[in-house]
Amino acid sequence: MENLISHISELIIKFSDFVWEWNAPFLVGAGIYFLIFSKLTPFKYIRHAFDLIRGKHTKQEDIGEVTHFQALTTALSGTIGLGNISGVALAIGYGGPGVIFWMWVTAIVGIATKFFTCTLSVMYRDVDEDGTVRSGPMYIIKNALPKSMMPLAYFFAAAGLIGALPGFQSNQMVQMLETIPIFDFKYFNLIAGTVLAAITGAIIFGGLVRIAKVSQWLVPFMSILYFGSIMVALILNFDAVIPAFQIIIKDAFTGSAVAGGSVIAVIIMGVKRSAHSNEAGIGTESLVHGAAKTSNPVKQGLVAMLGPIFDTLIMCTSTALLIIISGVWLNIGSGVEGVKLTAEAFSVLLGPVGYAILLTCVVSFGASTIFTYSFYGSACAQFLFGKKGVKVYQWVIIFFVVVFAVIPVKTAIAVIDLSFAFMAIPTLISSVWLAPKVIEKAKDYFTTLDSETSSA
Repeated sequence: MENLISHISELIIKFSDFVWEWNAPFLVGAGIYFLIFSKLTPFKYIRHAFDLIRGKHTKQEDIGEVTHFQALTTALSGTIGLGNISGVALAIGYGGPGVIFWMWVTAIVGIATKFFTCTLSVMYRDVDEDGTVRSGPMYIIKNALPKSMMPLAYFFAAAGLIGALPGFQSNQMVQMLETIPIFDFKYFNLIAGTVLAAITGAIIFGGLVRIAKVSQWLVPFMSILYFGSIMVALILNFDAVIPAFQIIIKDAFTGSAVAGGSVIAVIIMGVKRSAHSNEAGIGTESLVHGAAKTSNPVKQGLVAMLGPIFDTLIMCTSTALLIIISGVWLNIGSGVEGVKLTAEAFSVLLGPVGYAILLTCVVSFGASTIFTYSFYGSACAQFLFGKKGVKVYQWVIIFFVVVFAVIPVKTAIAVIDLSFAFMAIPTLISSVWLAPKVIEKAKDYFTTLDSETSSA
């Protein structure tokens, strides 16, 4: 039985790697297209995006379920978290420090991608009579593309059912808790997964509003705690920061840390881990941004742009610097990977206090990400099967919290990576197709905004 499970795991991992070989150029290429097509105009309004999340330019009567800030923090709870903590460690472990450079590149083009995908999600969302909002790539395809394209909508939703499963989060949370001596006993993974599943059920049955309320205070607090701790470590080792950047840039173009020395492998790994970190172009982010209370779709597109800045350019970079400066990345291949590698880095640079802070952040971020992903998957289930399908899917999530807690991390991440690759296909096709609609809407909004600013 174990041999069969191992064989299936290897097949999943190999198939995921194969799919990403052609998906990575598609994801980055689409982002470059959005950058060029928009003439970088949205980037000029990043300051305005910060005004929006502070509540400026918002009206009480705006249609939607959550505020700009809640939409951003809910989306970030699915990205700022274990993708930034253990995802970075996995990236460096599998592809070397150079992977981080290609994560930066993917994040920069991802800023433009998020502007387009999330603006479209508001433009073509469904709003029920009771104010309930349904949004995402499947509704963009249904409401804006020819009926012949509907198979793409179903394809996204089907892939989303798997991609939203808590594979990575459940696995890495339990692995982190397992490092605590008092939890070193038989069947701990199973017991911890069961407890986590119970907590997950208590939150996700409350729907998006409850998830958003949890995220709006948990994500900012944990982000400050995590980022602040890393800043202390970097300041204490300031002389090593510039050399760490040099290692990242040098390895990005040599692939020296990758088996076989393949630069292409480094690039693909960087794109893959960046996609998991900020989800730009995957479509998951538009599921929640589309539910925001806003009078103009462009507003939420601008707010969504901030995601890759926070989670990849800031948080992922901070984690990478910590791992490189600590020197623990040089021990890659010793069996320590993922969140355990990050834990070693924290312990080396900040001692027991650093380890305790990381443990708190991993548990909090992991839980908040599971809650957010449950909403993503539930939205896909509702599109495919109606409201009855949502309840069934929520029980599926709870079950898989336990399953992923006991399987190898490589298998867990390969399943999610594969699903993300499939989700990106309909998301990017529909976004590229409808890009002129976004530009048309953006021109009107920016013209009005500029005139109001100049007359103020």
